[in-house]
Amino acid sequence: MTTQAHRHGPEELCEAGLELYGRALREGHVSSADAEAAPCLVDFGLLYPAVTAPGRLEPVAPALALHRLLRTSADRIAGERLREQRLAEMFEPLMHVGGQLTAVTDQPGIAVISGLDRINEAIAAAMAEANRELLAIQPYDGRSPADRLARSLDRDQGLLDRGGRIRTLYQHTQRHSPAVTARYEQLDGDAEARTLDQITERLIVIDRTVAFIPANADRTLALEVRHPVLIDYFAVIFDRLWHLATPMHPQAATRADPGGITTRQRTIAALLVEGHTDAVIADRLGMNVRTARVHIAKLAATLGSESRAQLGYLIGRSGILDREE
Repeated sequence: MTTQAHRHGPEELCEAGLELYGRALREGHVSSADAEAAPCLVDFGLLYPAVTAPGRLEPVAPALALHRLLRTSADRIAGERLREQRLAEMFEPLMHVGGQLTAVTDQPGIAVISGLDRINEAIAAAMAEANRELLAIQPYDGRSPADRLARSLDRDQGLLDRGGRIRTLYQHTQRHSPAVTARYEQLDGDAEARTLDQITERLIVIDRTVAFIPANADRTLALEVRHPVLIDYFAVIFDRLWHLATPMHPQAATRADPGGITTRQRTIAALLVEGHTDAVIADRLGMNVRTARVHIAKLAATLGSESRAQLGYLIGRSGILDREE
């Protein structure tokens, strides 16, 4: 039997191959006769002939085997990308009809960008061509924003120098961040910032022609969106959040705290009534759990609550959630 007969690659080993490879790892070797049922193990380099014992096959360490197979996979991906590039170069002259690109190239769409470096390069390229406006939503992710803000300072200043405008929404937890404060001290031009307790995931809209949004939880994948309908939708969402937000720069504003209940505590009260745990509340508001519990304790003390169950009842009775921001 050959690998071709198995009809599978190393990333999806057959059941017989997995069982035999596991036995080889446990026992230190298997016989050549045993390996005839799963020749893929030899073909993929997971088993190799023993030097001192003819007819015996020994297993490659799993870590080494994984490294080899990943490298092979990476080479295959690189080859596919090279093939894509060659195809694009081959068809590019054919896509010009009468001096104009065919309608296919004019169709707006969505592209997936993989890797933080490539995402940053795509944003920088779009910013280099921008001359009107940058809209950005920057949620707190638990890490210091200093490095990210430092990388974006020059490209943002370039937009301002060209007469553009920058509006950024942060969470309230970043309101007194030294890195955020320093950023606006360095920017020279029409740059504004506001804050909200809760905001959406990260969003960047440039000149209302291209937008970037995360495509996975750790933000190592991003979508580059150029569809006008989606761009308009993102801009409308941003504008509505912007009008609800509290000014931070250039002129900070503090909202009144009627009845001794702060805006932050009212937001937490609403989340408590919805039944969220402390961990969920902390994540929604961009703070750690300890800080969230401190705010909950202060809210409980203000309302005179002695238990979590009583706190929910007192929140409802107090009417604080009915008050306008």
